[in-house]
Amino acid sequence: MGDPAARALCAALRDRDWRAARDVLVTVTDPDDQAFCMYAAGRVPDVQEWIGEWADAEPRSTLPLLVRGTHAVHWAWQARGSASASRTREEQFREFHRRLTFAENLLDEVAGRDPDDTTARAFLVTAARGRQVDRDEANRRFAEVVTRHPWHRLAHAQMLQYRCAKWFGSDEEMFDFARTAAAKAPAASGLAHLVASAHLEIWLKLRSGADNRYLQQAEVRAEVRAAADHSVRHPQHGRYAGWPTPHNMFAMAFAVGGDHAAAAEQFRTIGDQVTELPWAYAGNPVRAFRKWRGKVTDRVA
Repeated sequence: MGDPAARALCAALRDRDWRAARDVLVTVTDPDDQAFCMYAAGRVPDVQEWIGEWADAEPRSTLPLLVRGTHAVHWAWQARGSASASRTREEQFREFHRRLTFAENLLDEVAGRDPDDTTARAFLVTAARGRQVDRDEANRRFAEVVTRHPWHRLAHAQMLQYRCAKWFGSDEEMFDFARTAAAKAPAASGLAHLVASAHLEIWLKLRSGADNRYLQQAEVRAEVRAAADHSVRHPQHGRYAGWPTPHNMFAMAFAVGGDHAAAAEQFRTIGDQVTELPWAYAGNPVRAFRKWRGKVTDRVA
């Protein structure tokens, strides 16, 4: 997403150069920026094959454990795949849980050794879904993050997923969480995009035809506009690590909802910074992005 620290970290990990990775990470002190770097690094292949070298070389540092643990969360989801539970093989589930347990053990160690940590704790919120922890435990993990950094972007996004009906919540819980965060968070945090994300979750589970009509409802369009006004369209909302994500959320919600002028504004801001979500909900992310950008461009031309 154009973030220089994330780019440098991923390059170091691809080169299997833990010293370069360490030198990048010691400069990233903002909780949201560090979480974004680790999220991006999770996509680097084969890190688990060699990252233990760093932990052996610097046993007193929590950084190698943090990199290894956060990467292992994504590594676990790779083992599971993206298919529904009914289409996922038993051996995939076994490997998923093995890797996720491995990740949680590392992240728990980081949290135990570093009282101020937010990144390991945020990834434990992500792991909560895969581990199928109960509501109290999921809430505890989330609270461990937001008591240290109240508007943590990754933790909020992952907790919203936990509260979706497709995981362990309901539509009502999902919207309550999104709307409460949007109302309380400062515009600079971008967290009001959770409202757009919640509406896209409803769109995702509706049948073809009904899905688009849902987003085209006047009350839905009005709420999405208001959320954008308190985040991506607010003067205080600038560029930060991961900034394309909320803009892409609003671009899709506006485009599919028929709010073409608002969508065109978001597409202009995004440029070529296409994000996997939410566009993967509509198939291939790049093709979906181009399709809807083209439709919007034709309508506002």
